[in-house]
Amino acid sequence: MWQPVRASVGDRDLSLCELSTAGGLEDLLPGSGAWEVELGFGKGKYLLKRAQESLERRFLGIEVVSKYSRMLVGRARRRGLENLVVFRGEAVFLMSAALPQAFAEAVHVYFPDPWPKSRHHKRRLFDPERIDLVLGLLKPGGRLFFATDFLAYGEKVQNILAGHPALDLEVIDDPWPEGARTNYEAKYILEGRPILRLVATVDAAFPPPYFHPDGASGLLAAQAPRVGD
Repeated sequence: MWQPVRASVGDRDLSLCELSTAGGLEDLLPGSGAWEVELGFGKGKYLLKRAQESLERRFLGIEVVSKYSRMLVGRARRRGLENLVVFRGEAVFLMSAALPQAFAEAVHVYFPDPWPKSRHHKRRLFDPERIDLVLGLLKPGGRLFFATDFLAYGEKVQNILAGHPALDLEVIDDPWPEGARTNYEAKYILEGRPILRLVATVDAAFPPPYFHPDGASGLLAAQAPRVGD
């Protein structure tokens, strides 16, 4: 069932229309703290932990599953967190039509749906066209953190990122220093399942937008006005 976009911050819930008139992210969550974004946060383990540990920073989470979105909003409110904005909605739509460009220092994507069937590949978050939307959230010098256990998809993501002229790509051979960042990751580590972890850093000298040479002709990047622009 289709769900309208909702934004939650503190004790407020706003529709996309209300968000458009509210002035955008900077007015929703004013301050000078650096922004971090997690796309598809699931049950929100990592995002909630980061927001609690780094109160001086600002966080944005996007999740299409209503149950998980409500779960994270409830937990954040019970903890009194004021540095977290939660969007319930489809990430590609929000990136292309509602979010500002080049505002975040970090974007996190962990264990996204690989859409393994060939006819579903067009729904993947990472391809040469949509990668510009994901990277477009990052400031020059910002970093994209990615992990997946679906190695066939992970190799495609690695090749896409490696072929981007704006990026310096690192393959992380060991677990993250602080341990598993998601419930899936904790489970897969116990099972001994291989996990591909990547960190892509945007060249600080490379100005946005960060177009991928293989996706420029079919670019999905927004032509519509973005909230806060």
